[in-house]
Amino acid sequence: MSNTMFLGPWIRRFLLEHLVGERNLSRNTQRSYRDTLALLIPFVSGKLHKRIDHLTITDVGSEHVRAFLADLEETRGCSVSTRNQRLAAIHALAGFVGLHSPEHIVWCAELRCIPFKKAGTQPVPYLEKKEMDALLKAPDQRRAQGCRDHALLLFLYNSGARADEAAQLLIGDLDLAPSARDYSSVRIRGKGNKVRYCPLWPQTAQVLNSIVGSRAVTERVFLNRRRQPITRFGIHGVVVRYAAKVAKHMPSIAAKRVSPHSIRHYAGFRTIPGTASQVGRKARQC
Repeated sequence: MSNTMFLGPWIRRFLLEHLVGERNLSRNTQRSYRDTLALLIPFVSGKLHKRIDHLTITDVGSEHVRAFLADLEETRGCSVSTRNQRLAAIHALAGFVGLHSPEHIVWCAELRCIPFKKAGTQPVPYLEKKEMDALLKAPDQRRAQGCRDHALLLFLYNSGARADEAAQLLIGDLDLAPSARDYSSVRIRGKGNKVRYCPLWPQTAQVLNSIVGSRAVTERVFLNRRRQPITRFGIHGVVVRYAAKVAKHMPSIAAKRVSPHSIRHYAGFRTIPGTASQVGRKARQC
């Protein structure tokens, strides 16, 4: 059997050459595609009772892919959104193989004809000003960990950064002014490696400066308890933990699923800490 018929070499080329070398996708997208294949391949292998290294391209047919997608929802309890993300990765693999192997164009077309499911749109929960203020006051700033957490929450609030963007933030991305009278800003690397610049409030610059200290510019701004770079999951945990703390005495926040995304969708106008001026949501999100 020709080597081009086996699935393994195509998977390797797709993950290492196409996603990284040709498309230069973000690490999160690369991980998402890899995780999809890590679930799909054992599923097909089990259905066919065939060793993984013996699977061929055509073994991953539309029938098995449809069964896999159904299993994601019914057995694993995945949402329609997650199901569609997995299908997008499979579509990408099929397109890559079809582009480089004309004999698999029919197989490619069959897989790419599998439709996405229409997902109902869920309203994004947002925080009112009093809720956001309570969240910022929740960390115990008498402790180093509390100072870090306060700086993280204030940075998310000020910049509108995503959790992953905050996790990847380097000290060298910060331009912290020496005094409150001067202009401070941050360089944020977003989806698709796009860069944007956001102004920082004097209070935000001050607390960031206190946790950064004299560390090297190549280090991450936000570290965990083990002094290792915090992950986006760690940031999510910080927000959820303090939201639960605030919810004990604020029923309105107890009814919401608070996350870093909620902070991005903070509603309305709010006062810049330490000033009387107002800044709108669009300005905060740069």
